[in-house]
Amino acid sequence: MTWRERAADAQARYRSGESRELDQRQLTQLGNAAWAAGVCLLMDGRRDEAGGWLRRAAERYRESWDAGAPPGSWGRPIAAMKALLLAGDDASDAARWALDAGAAESASAIGAYAAVLAFLVLGRDVDARIAAEALVEREDFPRDVADALLMIAGLDRNEYAADVSSVLESFERRDEFLEDCRVADTVLVLQILAARRDMAVELPESELLPPPCNDGVTAPTRSRDGDCPR
Repeated sequence: MTWRERAADAQARYRSGESRELDQRQLTQLGNAAWAAGVCLLMDGRRDEAGGWLRRAAERYRESWDAGAPPGSWGRPIAAMKALLLAGDDASDAARWALDAGAAESASAIGAYAAVLAFLVLGRDVDARIAAEALVEREDFPRDVADALLMIAGLDRNEYAADVSSVLESFERRDEFLEDCRVADTVLVLQILAARRDMAVELPESELLPPPCNDGVTAPTRSRDGDCPR
């Protein structure tokens, strides 16, 4: 299937489910379908359309949390933050949601990840660096992702370049992807967070990344004035 066909399929799945009365699990599934539509549109170069679907995804993830998600469902605020970043939006509300829910105090690796992302989104780089240093030491979380987050928080562009390239390589070795969408979404999010600190780097061409902007830096969305984000 082409990316256009995959996007249409995900949109159809979303629309078939949105009219039902949904519990927290079904709302998450709806969020996943909207996310799939968004990233497929992104990969097809249709950035503006992608943004609308990614915003829907973030809304459904928040609704699923409020509808009674089990304790420790940190994947939902993480997914919301990532969706909004990919849409080119301000993810501060989702970041505050994660922190208010206790992500920074979580004993789980995924909770700690949510906290690091939230701190970076909010520009709290000192807090992000402290949290990322602890994440790096864990054996139950991908070391290259933790290292990349730590380098963003520490403003170390050279080390970040090596770490984000390693993350991309790990995605290229994967067999399983959310909604079967072969997209290196974590790499894109890292690049967005890095770009806000003037640290984004040029990555090698990959089938798992959308078309680059005209400056050669893979950027998933355009800014409000139509330019590639920096």
